[in-house]
Amino acid sequence: MANGMKFALIAGCLALVGAGGWYGGRKAVEQVVHDYILEHPEILPQAMDVLQRRQSAQQLAGVRSTVETPFPGAVLGNPNGKVTLVEFTDFACGYCRQSLPDVKGLIAHNPDLRIVVRELPIISPRSPDAAKMALAAAEQGKYPAFHDAMFEAGQLDQQTIEAVAEKVGLDMDRARRVAASPTVEAEINRNLELASRLGFSGTPSWVAGDQLITGAVGLEQLSQAVRDARGG
Repeated sequence: MANGMKFALIAGCLALVGAGGWYGGRKAVEQVVHDYILEHPEILPQAMDVLQRRQSAQQLAGVRSTVETPFPGAVLGNPNGKVTLVEFTDFACGYCRQSLPDVKGLIAHNPDLRIVVRELPIISPRSPDAAKMALAAAEQGKYPAFHDAMFEAGQLDQQTIEAVAEKVGLDMDRARRVAASPTVEAEINRNLELASRLGFSGTPSWVAGDQLITGAVGLEQLSQAVRDARGG
């Protein structure tokens, strides 16, 4: 809404309140607003966007720092990037696999982008095993390699998980020990709690600035979210 139009609407509403007393003025204001929205429905998407961002900011209040702080090494893109995108993901998720080219595109076009990946193993009985091995790979500084190779493997069973871990060069004894550690178990539980707090019930889900996004939304929407986060 242009500033002149906003000021005119506000001035008109104030005049109606003054002329009709509080109750009568309030009814008149409601009618003016009602009529204005009918005449200018194009403001509704903008209003909904503002509302959604406010609600997202409220959901993020108090947990943003935790959400944006990765398990050591569980980062794609620039680990020191100034712009942060968070992805909640599951190796059994076909939509997460579908989003891989989008993630790679974001990284290619945003050298200042840090993608914090939060393992959210909720789809398959084998999802927790893959997530724990991914965090073990992060502990050895090989998270991106494991992340990509695990999705490319497609199959999610213990044999494939171990084969991928060996393929990317993990110290397997160390990896198995870390994967079974209380530290990794605590990280998985933390991610489940954060997802619940943010209202995420599926993967992929994303956090960019004050935006909470669910689903394989495509490169264009994710790019816009990154631009908004950078601007914010």
